[in-house]
Amino acid sequence: MRYIEYKDEGVFKSGHFACAGCIESLSIRIIVNAVGPDTVAVVPPSCGAIICGGYPNSSLSIPTFHTTLEAAAASASGVKRSLVARGKPDTTVLCLAGDGGTYDIGFQALSSAVERNEDILYVCFDNEGYMNTGGQKSSSTPLQAVTGSTPAGKLTPKKNIVEILAAHNIPYVATCSAAHSEDFVRKVEKAKNIRGTKVLIVLIPCLAGWGVADNAGIKVTRLAVDSGVFPLYEIEDGVKYTLNHTKKAAPVNDYLGAQKRYRHLSEQDVAAIQNGVDAEWARLAKRVQASAE
Repeated sequence: MRYIEYKDEGVFKSGHFACAGCIESLSIRIIVNAVGPDTVAVVPPSCGAIICGGYPNSSLSIPTFHTTLEAAAASASGVKRSLVARGKPDTTVLCLAGDGGTYDIGFQALSSAVERNEDILYVCFDNEGYMNTGGQKSSSTPLQAVTGSTPAGKLTPKKNIVEILAAHNIPYVATCSAAHSEDFVRKVEKAKNIRGTKVLIVLIPCLAGWGVADNAGIKVTRLAVDSGVFPLYEIEDGVKYTLNHTKKAAPVNDYLGAQKRYRHLSEQDVAAIQNGVDAEWARLAKRVQASAE
């Protein structure tokens, strides 16, 4: 048996209101213990806001500022600038947002913060929908996924937020998985030590919204990576690509079959999704190769 070395700094406390088996609460624990206690959290409305909670019942032992859904990155920028003005430039400002507040409603503020290269660490917990308001689709929802607002399956593909951010020449953007915790911690620590805007996209299977068993969140997360649906990679300064999990070890159907939101798919639908994943994997591999030359 292989054990993972993990040091808990006590920044994230028990007694929160996450669903049983929630991968987001596990991811928050990993992140805040990696960045450490010299941190201020900025949290817009999301599952993360429910998990982190508000004073005096917050699950975080660091200062936590709850902001509006559309203004997370702008609020984090203001917090960081105020800390710099007070002579605390090394305090990490950590934004914990969902995909609705990142891909959609909060994207204007995020794009502006990236363009200004604000010194913040922005984390998107990507559960691929507006999961705590009824499970409606977001622009992060994948093709063919059933949601509260796409009962027959979404007709358009998932927005590629990583490439959009890379086009801003962002200092650092990476994808993360709680099923690959050592890679996850390494990326958080790396991002913390980079000046400028850093963004981490963390895949979060929503157990209720995706139709996943309470004890299967990590399994589904790992299948997303192993199938190539959610590749683990990082981009530095918009040009340097590094693929962190270099082999596809499972067919897409293993990942799709573990969720109720895809149970309507035909064999032809699954084959089409597999072709799309293969094409995206090949495109990413070319980017990695080109940036290494």
